[in-house]
Amino acid sequence: MQEKYEIIPVPTRILTHHDNIVDAILEYGKDKIGPRDVVCAAESVVAITQDGAKRCEDFKPGFLAKTLCHLFPAKGSISGWFSMQALLDAEGAMKVIIAVICGFAAKCVGKRGVFYQMAGYQARLIDDVTGTMPPYDKHIVYGPFEPHKVSEAIKKATGSYGAAIADVNDLKRAAVLGWSEGVDPDKVAQILIDNPFGNGSQKTPVVIIKNYAK
Repeated sequence: MQEKYEIIPVPTRILTHHDNIVDAILEYGKDKIGPRDVVCAAESVVAITQDGAKRCEDFKPGFLAKTLCHLFPAKGSISGWFSMQALLDAEGAMKVIIAVICGFAAKCVGKRGVFYQMAGYQARLIDDVTGTMPPYDKHIVYGPFEPHKVSEAIKKATGSYGAAIADVNDLKRAAVLGWSEGVDPDKVAQILIDNPFGNGSQKTPVVIIKNYAK
């Protein structure tokens, strides 16, 4: 049976590239965080505070981006011109092309997910327009940079047992991208599976798992 944990959402204002995620957590959540808790931040908000959100006008989609994007499901994050160009810029055209070829070949023999394994870190994490909260719903948002380092910084600043950067959605899919020492990423992902984050009007991009360390 899955052990139950109390999860405390931390309301904030809308965080932008002018903010530091560690400072924001201290400002809004310090009095709620204990030494046995794990502090979790939503990956898209961490990326935004790292200036990882770019307007579509910042990209110049080329022929390759306009072609490759059609190979992906219409609701996917890299099915648009701009998001595919963002991936090509981040990971390199040759890497993405090889991943497409190998992914197609693997699908022919019934193996899925090879493209995302080969195309690089950002292939799994880029959010297309409308993929995140306003006012960044008009932006392409990259995955967060150095999530392990950010997690360690959060842990040290808050005095918590640990910290994690998580990618969670409403389809019961959760992944922990970065975590501090002592944190089990698979366990935290399971605890967050019901998506306690509120990145939109709720403005709760940070949650605290109370008494994670028993």
